[in-house]
Amino acid sequence: MTHPAGPPAAPAVCVRHPDRPTGLSCTRCGRPACPECLREAAVGYQCVDCVAEGRRSVRTGTTVAGARPARGRPRVTAALIGLNLLVFAGCIVQARSIMGVTGSELFYRFALVPGFVAEGEWWRVVTSGFLHFGLVHIALNMLALWMLGVQQEPVLGRWRFLAIYLISLVGASAACMLFYPAGGVVAGASGAVFGLLGAFLVVLIRMRLPVSVILPTILINIVISVVVPGISLIAHLGGALAGAAATAAVVYTPRSGRTALQAALLGGLGVLVVVLSVLGAARFF
Repeated sequence: MTHPAGPPAAPAVCVRHPDRPTGLSCTRCGRPACPECLREAAVGYQCVDCVAEGRRSVRTGTTVAGARPARGRPRVTAALIGLNLLVFAGCIVQARSIMGVTGSELFYRFALVPGFVAEGEWWRVVTSGFLHFGLVHIALNMLALWMLGVQQEPVLGRWRFLAIYLISLVGASAACMLFYPAGGVVAGASGAVFGLLGAFLVVLIRMRLPVSVILPTILINIVISVVVPGISLIAHLGGALAGAAATAAVVYTPRSGRTALQAALLGGLGVLVVVLSVLGAARFF
């Protein structure tokens, strides 16, 4: 004797779209899901809820400096280069010459002259790092800044990278304030760039990587600073020491409370280079 077949089972429907019947399901939670709500996984397909939960449960790695791996272009590096180029363009417009930018009002008002700083024009300690003597000067500095920034900004993190750059810049100015005559004129981003070279060296040491990657570049640049007239070896060394010290403060801090401690140490180094600039200015009284 045969029994009549029962009514057919109702088709499963997507848990996120109840109006969509589906024969598919998530390989992780087993719930039915329509094709729109599934994502390809290592094994099978997972629903969007499981994918989101998996992303939340995965711990994001950090660099040796405690920064999250940056995505996309090095924005701080690009912004610094853009600012330098903008200032240089302003000097060209004022001087009406691409070769005689030192005759512009911008250069006269903002280049580092220790005697003027001692008289109260303290902004020159910072603004001088965004001025350049000519086209070759700015081209070489911006090329070096880009090459170093592309490698260092993702490792250090954006705000740490910017802080180290500025501390290096002011460190270079502080060295000039301590050792330059009152009428000396200093300008250029090379002090900050040397700070990034020092930063690179410290990062390699911290990561136990061969320093031969950067050491020849540092030595070559020091030799050039000595041999080529008109280049400030004092500013370069001051920037390199400041950048190396600031980077060491970032990469050697313990993991517990690292961000706050890094901010405090970088702030303290910033104050130190400013104090050194003040001591340099005191020589002229």
